[in-house]
Amino acid sequence: MRRISNVFWISVAILLACVVFGVSAPKSFEEATGHLQAFLTTSFGWYYLILVTIIVVFCIFLIFSPVGAIKLGKPDEKPEYSKASWFAMLFSAGMGIGLVFWGAAEPLSHFIDPPLAEGGTAAANKEAMRYTFFHWGIHAWAIYAIVALALAYFQFRKGEPGLISATLKPVLGKRMEGTLGTVIDILAVFATVIGVATTLGFGAAQINGGLSYLFGIPNNFTVQLIIIGIVTVLFMMSAWSGLSKGIKILSNTNMFLAIALLVLMFIAGPTILILNMFTDSLGGYIQNIIQMSFRIAPLNEEHRSWINAWTIFYWAWWISWSPFVGIFIARVSRGRTIREFLIGVLLLPTLVSFLWFAVFGTSAIEVQNAGSIDLTKFATEEVLFAIFNEFPMSTILSIVAITLVCTFFITSADSATFVLGMQTTYGSLTPPNSVKLTWGIAQSSVAIILLYSGGLQALQNALIAAAFPFSIIVVLMMISLYRSLTKEKKELGLYHKPNPRKHHN
Repeated sequence: MRRISNVFWISVAILLACVVFGVSAPKSFEEATGHLQAFLTTSFGWYYLILVTIIVVFCIFLIFSPVGAIKLGKPDEKPEYSKASWFAMLFSAGMGIGLVFWGAAEPLSHFIDPPLAEGGTAAANKEAMRYTFFHWGIHAWAIYAIVALALAYFQFRKGEPGLISATLKPVLGKRMEGTLGTVIDILAVFATVIGVATTLGFGAAQINGGLSYLFGIPNNFTVQLIIIGIVTVLFMMSAWSGLSKGIKILSNTNMFLAIALLVLMFIAGPTILILNMFTDSLGGYIQNIIQMSFRIAPLNEEHRSWINAWTIFYWAWWISWSPFVGIFIARVSRGRTIREFLIGVLLLPTLVSFLWFAVFGTSAIEVQNAGSIDLTKFATEEVLFAIFNEFPMSTILSIVAITLVCTFFITSADSATFVLGMQTTYGSLTPPNSVKLTWGIAQSSVAIILLYSGGLQALQNALIAAAFPFSIIVVLMMISLYRSLTKEKKELGLYHKPNPRKHHN
């Protein structure tokens, strides 16, 4: 246990205090975190919108900049994983369970309660898809990309440890090796544990919801406890086998199952309408991306509350998840150029997410419009299975979906134990199994305790609150990365080649 840092012990103590508070006074905990979250979204909504847009612009700037040719590693280093495995791993860690959980439920929610149009209309249908694309598109992946890029660049190019604090040395210097650096790394660990614990809780609820809808298994805490127990054993076995075996194999399985479910639903659902809605929504997204990026409705309280509940919530949510996803994406991206890395992380997952929401969102809205069943009466975790029931191959679709949730569930937790192990052992690329095991049990325990006490919502609120201080760290990471890349550009002589014809004239 000599390799374990102070970050480990302090993080465990803070986490324990939060769990004790959540169990002993769940209502007070939820109220306190709820008030804090409401204050931040109301007072700093403008800040989140501007910051995330700047992050997107910065990523695009780096793609077209000469520094895009710089490798995340030594000049002759080759990528550690094939493009297919790399994409599968970053996608599984980045979105995973969220796509299955919200794939049908979010477009349906926006259709019933749209940001601007009248609910249940054709205009609401178009808005529902456009805003779903917006919330899960380039903005989300840009947040992950910039954190991951800073980590990968400083770790593999500059030889720094794989810690969030290490990326800030060009801005804050030696202070990153002292108390301030420890505080930053604790914040990253805290956000990771809470993010994954909430995902474990929601994932167990969705698996239980599917089993309940299909086979009449009771939807209660006991069943969810058994589900988390089984999944914990599976993801710990995977984590024990290491990155190249367990996580890689599971991530590739995820992609196979996700594509299978997508194709089956595409064939069973309203195929032509799905294609038309995808095309129209993609056009609407591109046309309105700037307006949506800055929309805060300062003079309309109803519209503003919708933006707070969805857009600003999502931006904070992605920021709070960025330490975990960023560290993991960085770890599997060694050997790629900055340009290749950013194009891969920004565009590929965005496109897959758009296809996913087009297929499941369009199918959900069509089922609702048909009037044979009211999907709004179902719990979020049961909506997907209720939709499957209205199409051919419903049992096959449901079984594939439950299996996919399970594998996403395992990879999220598996990736998190690896990331937490790195963060609490001075950035080690191969954290000890004992540390990974400790974090695996801790995550599952937090999820179980909070499911039991009804404190998952409070934990989610705490995660959103943690996003605010971490957003300042993201700003510093961008400044640090820009400074270091500019310096390296000068050293390597990376400038745009002059136009020879212009020079000749």
